[in-house]
Amino acid sequence: MLELRPQHPLAPLLEAAELARSTFYYQQKVQPAEDRQESLKKKIQAVYTRHKGRYGYRRVTLELRKTHGVINHKAVQRLMGQLQLKSLVRPKKYRSYKGEVGRAAPDLLKRQFEAQQPHQKWVTDVTEFNVNGEKLYLSPVMDLYNGEIISYQTTRRPTFDLVSKMLKKAFGKLPPEARPVLHSDQGWQYQMPAYRRQLEAHSVTQSMSRKGNCLDNAAMESFFGTLKAEFFYLNKFTCLDQLQKGLAQYIHYYNHHRIKLKLKGLSPVQYRTQLSLA
Repeated sequence: MLELRPQHPLAPLLEAAELARSTFYYQQKVQPAEDRQESLKKKIQAVYTRHKGRYGYRRVTLELRKTHGVINHKAVQRLMGQLQLKSLVRPKKYRSYKGEVGRAAPDLLKRQFEAQQPHQKWVTDVTEFNVNGEKLYLSPVMDLYNGEIISYQTTRRPTFDLVSKMLKKAFGKLPPEARPVLHSDQGWQYQMPAYRRQLEAHSVTQSMSRKGNCLDNAAMESFFGTLKAEFFYLNKFTCLDQLQKGLAQYIHYYNHHRIKLKLKGLSPVQYRTQLSLA
């Protein structure tokens, strides 16, 4: 109707279309706003695509303002939500804490992240990876004596089975005489009675970080940071199977070949092996 308006009077057009005059003027008023929204969506999509999904709404807004003037960041956030566009870089950290679902243990480690011998102090946690909107969870155990990853397990859902299977692998490497402390945060998996029973069955003492204090498990957080900086963020993954294979390769490299200054230039396995030969 808007296309015919310059050539014909409004009254017969409204009659032919069986349209009320108020409806016509309302549509005429909202049409430019809809056009502006559609135009902004296309610009947002273009910026997001150009930067390969690395930008969230804040950086998309700043990029648009460079060429299109003042744009409200809340409008960009809302439209990106409608378009289902989210930054794929450094997604929100996985948090396993869900309140008190079981029993918490005291903090026995007290940020003493050094051990005098193997299998004296272990630490564990769970981290999350995101590949094209699909998630993979990693649960490792680290020996604080040399920073070696004793065992690990990956799954596509953060279930208790993730932690349970990881523990079974770790206990398979535990010498009969060893009595380690195993430190974690207060994640729901670590509060479960089944988790405590597994520890007790192998004479392992449970320790937990204080609630909401990630520094109490800084050694494990440091490993996750290294893993993601040296492996995950430097590679592109098309699927979770590819990521799982790469994780296995990196953890083997980390244990056997990646040297550490505090280990006198040796890898974790080299350092432990040197001890056994001394």
